[in-house]
Amino acid sequence: MGYELHAVIAEGELLRNAARDVAAARLAPLGQGLSLMPMTDALFDAVTDGGPARPPGFRRLPGGFDALLATWSAAGPVAYVEAEYFGGVGEQRAAVWDGGTLALGPLRVGEGRLAAAGSPISQALRRLGVVAGADEDEFAAVGLGRHRDPEAWIG
Repeated sequence: MGYELHAVIAEGELLRNAARDVAAARLAPLGQGLSLMPMTDALFDAVTDGGPARPPGFRRLPGGFDALLATWSAAGPVAYVEAEYFGGVGEQRAAVWDGGTLALGPLRVGEGRLAAAGSPISQALRRLGVVAGADEDEFAAVGLGRHRDPEAWIG
């Protein structure tokens, strides 16, 4: 079974305020006061500027969207995360904007190369203030394993 995630993650109120200006944005609550905005096809089309420019290594970050994420991050840290896994094989990518600038990443990890600091998504969540328990990482602590594809978060 596969797992796919392409989403913006930030503090709930920050993301609700940002989403007001993007009609295609849909939000889902996560743990520890965060919310997730899945990168659906409709959202991708709404926020892309049509250009190819994006931080290196991302597959589904719309061209020009990083500038909007930087703007949103004036109110607090905002992460963009991607994960694709099938049969235990895959990769993760993550970046965090804070105070209007890229503050972390872009980070990428493929099969079998996990950094001592944890996965890219866990590092990004930590930057957003997530605290993991003794038997879990930040990914599990906020409930990112609940759904296996981006559309299911808003279904």
